[in-house]
Amino acid sequence: MIGAGGVGGYCVQVAAAFGATVVAVDVDAAKLEAVAGYGAALTLNAASYDAKALKAAILQFAKDRGLPATEWFIFECSGTAAGQLTAWSLLVHGATLGIVGFTMAKIEVRLSNLMAFDARALGNWGCPPERYPAALDLVLEGKVRVKPFVETHPLADINQVFAAVHDRTIKRRVVLTPAH
Repeated sequence: MIGAGGVGGYCVQVAAAFGATVVAVDVDAAKLEAVAGYGAALTLNAASYDAKALKAAILQFAKDRGLPATEWFIFECSGTAAGQLTAWSLLVHGATLGIVGFTMAKIEVRLSNLMAFDARALGNWGCPPERYPAALDLVLEGKVRVKPFVETHPLADINQVFAAVHDRTIKRRVVLTPAH
């Protein structure tokens, strides 16, 4: 899973709830530390690796754990060009790449990698409403924790909150609350 922020943090938890051994990759140590206690079996700071070394580290982790070196599910949740390139670089035979994060940036990839790895790439735009009950069940059963990944702010502070999110000084999902 690439990107351990708001969406990625929940992706880690959902994947772990379904029995996956999750590797979380991000460039923010605080975000990696946050997901380590909520389902990430391994956290890797992408700033410390080039693409080849990152893939090698994950392959070694899989080997050490007796996990497959093929047919990985890779979820790109960062919504950055760098994150999408990192996710692409992790393709292995039979992999499924899910693009969840959104960016306006254009990236260049060799599409033939899908053919060469017998892999596939998918995208989605949000959770379909018919899946809400199952998602809520994960929360109610305690398999997905929301509170550690959310912070509330008064709606009146929207401009400051927006600036803090833009500056990446807020590390959790923001919920704006109206004044009482």
